[in-house]
Amino acid sequence: MNPQLFLAFILVAVTLACTPGVDWAYSISAGLRQRSFVPAVAGLCSGYVIHTLLMAAGLAALLAGVPGLLGWLTVAGAGYLLWLGVSTIRSWRGASFSAEDGVVHSGNQLRTFLQGMGTSGINPKGLLFFVALVPQFVSPEAALPVPVQSGLLGLTFVLLAAMVYTAVALTSRKLLASRPGAARVVTLVSGIIMIGLGAVLLSEQLLPLTQAWANAPA
Repeated sequence: MNPQLFLAFILVAVTLACTPGVDWAYSISAGLRQRSFVPAVAGLCSGYVIHTLLMAAGLAALLAGVPGLLGWLTVAGAGYLLWLGVSTIRSWRGASFSAEDGVVHSGNQLRTFLQGMGTSGINPKGLLFFVALVPQFVSPEAALPVPVQSGLLGLTFVLLAAMVYTAVALTSRKLLASRPGAARVVTLVSGIIMIGLGAVLLSEQLLPLTQAWANAPA
């Protein structure tokens, strides 16, 4: 693997991981509402591991090239984000923001993990990242095969994302755990962000259909 390309990829990956978005919103929500945010971060990273495996196998580009399939994935991801955002807002009033309060059962941990996996795994923008960006940092002249390079780059992003999301969840807990009022506001904002992103994704798919219907001959 070309060292210069790898370093460039690290810079791009860190920048993207540090850009606030739905992953940040979910990490903050888990940091404030869960006794352990590890299942949430692990779930988010597992979603990107799925993208990495698809990319290494060449399936990601195939899925992105199938007409209409990415659109349906976008609709599914948007619907999931809307549901997750509504669930977050519904629970923000009675949420406990102390790490010592309550007991987190294994079932809740599994649900948190699966929700995190869905947040990153169903997000079509994550698929597009691996399809459109990662291949630009693969060197065909390198000793390692292209699928191996793609897999290593994908796993590098997963590792960097895990570090960033852990820092986000831990920082939110340290700063806001003793400030329940501020923590509830941040949780509410996190839910609004999820709903907003879901609405944007949904509108990106429905707007062309609406325009096509409006321009259709009577």
